[in-house]
Amino acid sequence: MIRQRSRHRLLDRVFRILFPALVLLLLNGCSSVSYYSQLASGQLRLLQAREPIDRVIADPARDPTLRAHLAQARKARAFASAHLHLPDNKSYRLYADIDRPFVVWNVFATQEFSLAPQNHCFPIAGCVAYRGYYSQSAARGEAALQRLRGMDVSIGGVEAYSTLGWFNDPILSSMLHWGDERLATLIFHELAHQRFYVKDDTEFNESFATFVEQQGTRQWRAHRGLAPDNGNKVRQRDQFIQLILDTRQRLETLYAQPLPADQMRQRKAAEFERLRADYAQMRDTQWAGDKRYDAWVYAPLNNARLLPFGLYDQWVPAFAALFERENGDWVAFYAAVENLGRLPVDERKAALKALSASKPLPP
Repeated sequence: MIRQRSRHRLLDRVFRILFPALVLLLLNGCSSVSYYSQLASGQLRLLQAREPIDRVIADPARDPTLRAHLAQARKARAFASAHLHLPDNKSYRLYADIDRPFVVWNVFATQEFSLAPQNHCFPIAGCVAYRGYYSQSAARGEAALQRLRGMDVSIGGVEAYSTLGWFNDPILSSMLHWGDERLATLIFHELAHQRFYVKDDTEFNESFATFVEQQGTRQWRAHRGLAPDNGNKVRQRDQFIQLILDTRQRLETLYAQPLPADQMRQRKAAEFERLRADYAQMRDTQWAGDKRYDAWVYAPLNNARLLPFGLYDQWVPAFAALFERENGDWVAFYAAVENLGRLPVDERKAALKALSASKPLPP
């Protein structure tokens, strides 16, 4: 009974937080009632589904594989706060079974001849380069509407997200499919968003969290006595991302030219074919024919499909250089990141470019 009362108090608190925010958003005219209603109801369902990880692990009636995964996640969560100096709170010490492969589906959209994302603005998170839906069918509906408007559109499933410390975020069942190390990386990534977040700068936030995820994973492996994971998978991932970023750069140069639409369209298509050709050559000559990225490359390509790479990876070399400059001291690194985040946006990007230039790409 006491537990039930605590749960009711929690839900009361959720309603007090979520619904005033929802009303504010609607009054500001940011979007439709239905969109924000699904955000509020989706988050509320997640909160209702949470339970302590310790309880799941201790229950012999629960699935043994689930309990084993959560036991490893508990260790990674403790490591995140003790060694990576990430927030020490109840986030990722709770579990929620959501019975679907992704928690949300993000819809990315750009103009036909632009790599600038269509941004969506929220009072707490600021402006982000996508719109999230708790239902895949709703995301597909939004994507269809954007296509009718002539936009380039892409849908990406998301395994986890951070509420930036507003709620105690749970480990979701959608986070468990790729193994214990992948689960640890997701925990590090999402806690990094809680550690520091700059409103209206998706590239900064995601690149920062991606660096924390990657460096944290390296240290997590070392902590467990495992060899560094710097073999073929890491090299291939880095080379593939660089291939995408190079394509983005060429497209940005193309879109800046005053060309007729038909000619622009042809050259755009040619750039995507060049991406496929460059990928095939790299795969066959350097990767011994490893086809891990074939499905992505040979699916229909457009501007929006390239957006997550620029958002999540653009400034990772800059943060790596900053981490080295601070001699691998996490506390000093976070302080330096906060200083960067306080700069005006133009100065911030200039500083990040200078840091990136000082960090050579891996061979």
